[in-house]
Amino acid sequence: MSLAVLYSRALSGMEAELVTVEVHLANGLPAFTIVGLPETEVKESKDRVRAALQNCQFDFPARRITVNLAPADLPKESGRFDLPIALGILAATGQIPSNKLAQYEYAGELALTGELRPIRGALAMTYRAASSGRAFMLPAANAAEAALVEDAVVYPAQTLLQVVAHITGRELMQPFVSQPQIIPPHYPDMCEVKGQMQTRRALEIAAAGGHSVLMVGPPGTGKSMLAARFPSILPAMTEVEALQSAAVQSLDGSFDVSRWKTRPYRAPHHTASGVALVGGGSNPRPGEISMALHGVLFLDELPEFDRKVLEVLREPMESGHITISRAARRADFPAQFQLIAAMNPCPCGYLGHYNGKCHCTPDQIARYRGKISGPFLDRIDIQIEVPAVPQNDLLAKTQGEKSAAIQHRVEAARQRQLARQGKANAQLSVTEIDQVCTLDSATLTLLEQAITRLSLSARAYHRVLKVARTLADLSGDADIAVKHIAEAVQYRRMDKNG
Repeated sequence: MSLAVLYSRALSGMEAELVTVEVHLANGLPAFTIVGLPETEVKESKDRVRAALQNCQFDFPARRITVNLAPADLPKESGRFDLPIALGILAATGQIPSNKLAQYEYAGELALTGELRPIRGALAMTYRAASSGRAFMLPAANAAEAALVEDAVVYPAQTLLQVVAHITGRELMQPFVSQPQIIPPHYPDMCEVKGQMQTRRALEIAAAGGHSVLMVGPPGTGKSMLAARFPSILPAMTEVEALQSAAVQSLDGSFDVSRWKTRPYRAPHHTASGVALVGGGSNPRPGEISMALHGVLFLDELPEFDRKVLEVLREPMESGHITISRAARRADFPAQFQLIAAMNPCPCGYLGHYNGKCHCTPDQIARYRGKISGPFLDRIDIQIEVPAVPQNDLLAKTQGEKSAAIQHRVEAARQRQLARQGKANAQLSVTEIDQVCTLDSATLTLLEQAITRLSLSARAYHRVLKVARTLADLSGDADIAVKHIAEAVQYRRMDKNG
């Protein structure tokens, strides 16, 4: 038989499209051609496949070899097509039977010795392979990751010879059985932070309702410490959230099975570009906001980020996803993250510090804070001042409340939200806000006064209501009360200072 047909997968954003690998042998001068819009890594597979087959003692045909990766208009990248191309050549030359090839999908990069090297995107590819009813053969290093997909049948292989032995029936491989993950996620504990009770309260509210936070304070007040410990008070990840987060990390090749159900924490440097944050490239890849899916994106020194870079966050903060459009391609990535940002109150950083050494003029302060646009700031639910820690609190040996106790209250509040509307309060639409954020006359009067005094926009008004709804959930109240609106308004500090 001079024609062999196999199946593999190509990544396109979060999708893993089916690729049919067709290998044809013809008479003529020896040649090896790969068609179907292959990128450089795929074109280089010719040399890897040739060396791997020869080193595994297989015959490499001295004929005209044509490999077609269909569909032809879908770009193909990375070395994951090495394994199906090699098997296709063996089947087309009759060195292995071709009757069982259609039962599986294949992906794996070949070393020159015939060993299989790990690939990225195994989780996304296995998810689609499972839905198609085919088993998946891939490198053993990716097996634990791929087996996280429910009902997936994964065959882990160390070498090309092992795959061939299975297909020929000489030595069958056993499907990989996923070992249960018993290591609980480990985060830094909130009890290590001295003082800052008001900021800790704000972060508890943010964790309960999924709200974004901006912390404003002098250097050394614990903003970065608090942000690093914020994941420890978030509700435990669900199976669906963990799988979605792992799938995005798999696209980047950074997923580690030992961190299963651990909420991602991303803290890009302020020199990061817009593409680094939201994703992009000729072959679109996820950016920091997608890598932080169901986790935390921490932006330290917020005014030091380029203003245009921050502006690209505005849309995904609202919609929870990002669409990367290029001339020939478009890719959609999820972007449901919690933004935690930190900044100094002025250029020198010591405005409001008890040492009184700030000498910044009002114009300098206004210019510094003006680096953050109003529309971007308007999308941040909670804006809190983080004052310098008094020396007595700093020297005290008593520890604050542990993260586990805070997380218990947060999870109780989140369960109330899920039972009521099926989502966190931060994700409520305008119609849902009208339904679940009803106010009595006294509460409505207070909110109207706050809108007038702070000149709140319609978006800020809705965000105050969402925060107030979370406050009510934390206290176990069915309705939003005056105290909840009053506290929610206090978390619009930047509106006041503006």
